[in-house]
This record gives sequence, structure tokens and C-alpha cells, in this order.
Amino acid sequence: MRWGEGCVILFLILACDVLFWIFLVGGLAARYAAGWRILGGALLLCVPLIDVVLLGATVLSIQDGAEPTVWHGLSAAYLGITVVYGHRAVRWADAKFARRFGGAAAARRPELYGRAAVVHAWKSWLRFLLAYAISVGLIFGLVMLIGTLDEGAPLLVWLNPLTKVLIYSLIWPIATTIWPGKAPKTAKENR
Repeated sequence: MRWGEGCVILFLILACDVLFWIFLVGGLAARYAAGWRILGGALLLCVPLIDVVLLGATVLSIQDGAEPTVWHGLSAAYLGITVVYGHRAVRWADAKFARRFGGAAAARRPELYGRAAVVHAWKSWLRFLLAYAISVGLIFGLVMLIGTLDEGAPLLVWLNPLTKVLIYSLIWPIATTIWPGKAPKTAKENR
């Protein structure tokens, strides 16, 4: 079995996902719990490099002549999603660590009703649309690298579930636009 064939890419995707969380938690623990800001920053800088390594390994695998598999397509889909949602996960975890170990105040939860709920729902959907566009772009980039649509067909398998999620996820912003919800009643209004 040559590099990148079969399940090697799948294992690399899983390893990258595990490394994402190891570097994220390690960096935040070093920064907040141990007070080692430089080490924490260095570990957090490794988080986006994981995506670069996965992209490079996937491209090298294809260029090396590995037979394209659905796992190469999953790699492209995974990268599109992590590019868009990875920094949000980092910000969320950073806020949790800052609150727990750094004494930061708890973030105020947004009140999601009315216009704010509609805007939030559409922003969330547009965020996934961006992840979808990046994933599809990477998939077709790999297909172009392979040469033909017939040879790249295993990668194109991921277009179906990605497109379904994109379409089905429209239900939430449309429903929120139609029924945006009302402001919760205050204590005075309940009397």
C-alpha cells in the first residue's frame, strides 16, 4: 500500500482532529492554568497548522499517484468545515478557560428573539454556506489535480451529504424569520 491509499488518510484526519483538541486544551491550560503565556501561545499557533498538514498530506497523496478514495474527499470536506468553525471553537474554549482560570467575567448570553434571532439564524446559515463553498472548492481542486471527473468520482461522493445539510439547515433561518419569537416577560409584566 502506497502513502495515502485507503485508510491512511482517514487515520490522518482522525489524528488531526485529536491533535486539534490536544493543542487547544494544552495551549489554554499553559496560558491560564500554568501562567505560561509564551508556551500557551506557541501551542495555540499549532492549531491552524494542523489543517495545513492535512491539506499537504492529501495533496501529496494524490500527486504521489494514490488511487483517489472517499477519504480524500472527506479530508477536503473536513478542511472546509474546520477553516470556518475552528476559530469559533478556539474562541469558545478560550472564553471558558479565561473564566475558569483567569477570573474573567462570564460572557452575557445574547437574547435571541425578534430581529436578533433572525439575524443570528441567517448568520449561522451563511457561515455554513462558507464552509460548504470551501469544502466543495477543495474537493473540485483535488479532482482537477487527479485529472478527470471519472477518476475523481470517489471524492465527489461528499457533495451529496454536504449539499443536503446545506439545504436542510435552511429550515432554521426560514422558520426563525417567520416566527422570530417574543421577548421574555419581565417580573413586572408577570404580576
